[in-house]
Amino acid sequence: MAACMRFTRRVWRSFVDNKGHDQHCFPNLKILDAKPGLLQASLKIEPYNLNRVGTVHGGLIMSLTDTLGSLAVATKGQFMTGVSVDIGTSFVKPAGRIGDELIGKAAIIGIGKSLAYTRVDFYNAAGQLAAYGHHTKYIGKSAGHENDVKFSDDGETVIEGKDVD
Repeated sequence: MAACMRFTRRVWRSFVDNKGHDQHCFPNLKILDAKPGLLQASLKIEPYNLNRVGTVHGGLIMSLTDTLGSLAVATKGQFMTGVSVDIGTSFVKPAGRIGDELIGKAAIIGIGKSLAYTRVDFYNAAGQLAAYGHHTKYIGKSAGHENDVKFSDDGETVIEGKDVD
């Protein structure tokens, strides 16, 4: 498994181990792929993910925009992924029902010393774009953590920092 994927999964585990929002809202989130600046994840839709109409609740999509945007920052080697300063989501089609697999694809649109800009696209079980979101993160004080790493361009190896896993 590539270093970027291992690292991003380790960051996700730290979210879950914190026993906060992420663990309670989507404990079954799976990271499918991670390359520097790109992340793909899936979530099996459970009854607690639904609104009263029986489809995925918009709040779930908003929360996933936040979390997947943060994990996209992790694909750049940052263990601490900053704090949100702006977030938004547009809903295009129903995202699914119980048992469906929701796919999220997050990308770093831009990253500097203080801010990271991400976009997250969500696809329903039919492969249709269901929603898309943007997430801006303040990363100015989170960079330089002892667990940060630098990846090769393809994300296969760590070239600076510790490859723990």
